Amino acid sequence: MAAAREELPQGRYGRSADERADRKLRIVGAVLGAGLLAVTGWFGYDYIAGQKISAEVIKFDVIDGGANEVQVHLEVRKDQGATGTCTLRSLSEAGAEVGRLDVRIDQQGESRIDQVVSIRTTERATSAELVGCSAA
Repeated sequence: MAAAREELPQGRYGRSADERADRKLRIVGAVLGAGLLAVTGWFGYDYIAGQKISAEVIKFDVIDGGANEVQVHLEVRKDQGATGTCTLRSLSEAGAEVGRLDVRIDQQGESRIDQVVSIRTTERATSAELVGCSAA
């Protein structure tokens, strides 16, 4: 007695339509994924390389006593000839803004500036933060 064949003869019926569709979907997905990765990389590079002034709040100190004031230690990194403005704000315990200060950055020839500034507040503040910097 002959053994029964369990598989179809190879090459006789060709590839199924599902296999062709799966291959096309994989190719389209790979192309779209590579394109998305390239666009994300481009925007990231443009954002980082395009900033002429950036800053960071190193520390802040809420002044005790009757004065409503916060002292902020600000570190600014910039291009040698760049000028601009950095905006700081102070927040109360409830999260409301109680003070705002625009700090002018106009030191020419320096790429890193450490500066301590005072923000006058309308009531007791519990924190200070950098809103952002913009080049002139």
